[in-house]
This record gives sequence, C-alpha cells and structure tokens, in this order.
Amino acid sequence: MPVPHIRIATLDDGEALSRLDRDTWSTLHAVMPRPQPPYDPFYSERFGPRDHIVAELDGQVVGYIRLGFPTTLACNAHVRQILGLAVADRARGAGVGRALLRAALEEGRRQGARRITLRVLGHNTPARKLYEAEGFVVEGILREEFLLDGEYVDDVFMGRSL
Repeated sequence: MPVPHIRIATLDDGEALSRLDRDTWSTLHAVMPRPQPPYDPFYSERFGPRDHIVAELDGQVVGYIRLGFPTTLACNAHVRQILGLAVADRARGAGVGRALLRAALEEGRRQGARRITLRVLGHNTPARKLYEAEGFVVEGILREEFLLDGEYVDDVFMGRSL
C-alpha cells in the first residue's frame, strides 16, 4: 500500500472530514451519539483547519488527527492534546494512524509544546496499542466513566513528553 501523504487541513477538506467522521463513528471510540442529518459543519469556532492534520492516499482524505489545547489557561499552554483521530476503514493497517500521530507529535514540538496528552476509551485496544508504541503511558483512569451500548467503559488518560 502507498505511503500516506500528510498535510495540514484546508477549508476545502471540511466535507470530506465530516463524511469520514460519520463513516468511522463507533462506540469503540465515540461517546457522543451517532451523527444524524442535518450534519453540523466539521469545522467550528473552536477548531478550524489549522487544528487538523490530514492523511491522503491516492489524493483522497483517509484520516485526520485533531490537535489542540486541553484548556484555555495560560499556565497550561505548554501542553497539546489529541482531541480526535479517525482513519477510513479502507486505509486501516496502512500506517495512516501512526503517520498522523507522529505528525501531531512533530507539530506539537513545532508549536513549542513540552507535553502531549489524550483520552482513549479503555476498550479501544487497537488505539491504546498504537499510543503505547509511540511512547504514551497511562497517567490515569476514570473507571466506568461512560455507559456505551449497555456496557460501562473506562476513560483512560495517556500522555508523553515531547
């Protein structure tokens, strides 16, 4: 499979990213209800193209990672947080998620961050293995924080230095 092309998102990517979000929705990683029409725009006042790194294969968007600030506090401005990661089913196993994660780490460094954190659902084993392989460690667990499809699921906090 070809190597994904990684780049910062543009305004024109909004519809493709919205579609990707809907197509990849699953309680494996989502705590919000499944999106229903009419769909909200992908970009918002809080998160625009500059906050998203996208992956393309054969000129088509097949993944993204959202990188932002965990809070608006100045005393926390040295930390970045991964606030979303999605990879199209057809691109799974091609290194897209790993390439996006590494690009986010590099972007965090470029922005002067010292740390990067994320939250992942406890039952999302593939994501947890990827994060651990890239140097993230569990820093906290909120036991049974979410009730998804009738099952209680842990909210796992992970982080690493940059």
